[in-house]
Amino acid sequence: MNESEQAQAPKVAILMGSKSDYTKIETAVSILKEFNVSHAVRVMSAHRSPDVVVDFTNDAASRGYKVILAAAGGAAHLAGVVAAHTQLPVVGIPVHGGAFFGADALLATVQMPGGVPVATVGVGSAGGKNAALFAIRILALSDSELAQKLDAYKEHERAKVVAADEQLQNELQGT
Repeated sequence: MNESEQAQAPKVAILMGSKSDYTKIETAVSILKEFNVSHAVRVMSAHRSPDVVVDFTNDAASRGYKVILAAAGGAAHLAGVVAAHTQLPVVGIPVHGGAFFGADALLATVQMPGGVPVATVGVGSAGGKNAALFAIRILALSDSELAQKLDAYKEHERAKVVAADEQLQNELQGT
């Protein structure tokens, strides 16, 4: 891949163990779109299509990817398998669901053996959002425009909290 093609290639890969996981992690896609970060979303399973996972992961860096987000529920081995086959940063997103409401996925994702680092976010829609923001922080280390967008986003979030407190204080004084 030449330099021009790599510049246009998606920077973030979002991998899901199952298509049904999409609705649970679409907050990640929304955040990446909001920041105009190029990304790809794929379905591949550590258990049902391990060859696809390994092939994709082995070639991810050469295709221009910079960060991989790996979402899975249950045994949640996807992030660990991906991390075992790449030097790229991997963020595991434990998917809510199943008999243990995502707790099993969280424990599986957070318990990687030494030498196989996987950053892990929380279960639920906040997990997808935080995974995307974490990927953006990584990308912003070498992209000043993205860093400025991240600063503006953080200031906007801060302003919403200050406004909510102000509204609450006004409501409490009125009672």
